[in-house]
Amino acid sequence: MTLQELRQLDWQEPGRWPLSVRLAVIGAFFLVIFVALSYLVVWQQQGPELQSAELQEQRLRDEFRDKHSKAVNLDLYKQQLADIERSFGAMLRQLPGRTEVPNLLVDISQTGLAAGLQQQLFQPLSQQSSDFYAEMPIKIRLTGSYHQFGEFVSGIAALPRIVTLHDIQIKPTGKAGADQLQLDVTAKTYRYLDEAELQAAEAERRKSDPRRRPAGGK
Repeated sequence: MTLQELRQLDWQEPGRWPLSVRLAVIGAFFLVIFVALSYLVVWQQQGPELQSAELQEQRLRDEFRDKHSKAVNLDLYKQQLADIERSFGAMLRQLPGRTEVPNLLVDISQTGLAAGLQQQLFQPLSQQSSDFYAEMPIKIRLTGSYHQFGEFVSGIAALPRIVTLHDIQIKPTGKAGADQLQLDVTAKTYRYLDEAELQAAEAERRKSDPRRRPAGGK
């Protein structure tokens, strides 16, 4: 059928069309229906998989960007780690070992005497262990003047080891001389735990915490 003949077809009365035209139109109709149904079926089956694949692609992209950023800044991270290790080492060197503690206690006591203070109490208390260091509190009572207390605090700050002052209380002694005051303070110094102490502390933690015991242990 020519194009001219197609133009002459009456679209209001398709029943009068030639048989070949009607068959072609019916075939085209069913072909469109088949393609549409096939698309819907495939989309329903493959749609969730496609969405999952898109999410996986996004996760992989994010992971790639994260790893790429770390790789680009690896040298910077290494430098920061080295700086932290140096800083930590410097701080650790300010912590005395177990054998150095007696000398440090003498230094703290002598600092008060050097400031002209009268020492009424110097009582080391039980140490409290942490992850890698022990905190050693000392109750101190001194009498003297504000000026002497200032010299004592400055002297403590100048010690080569870390010593901090806590629970500071100053009050009159009640004795003759308005300049005479009493200072009650808790000085805390710190020392690092040696390998044997760390192992003993870890064993004690495992003993007290059943979740940290080795499998099969009693």
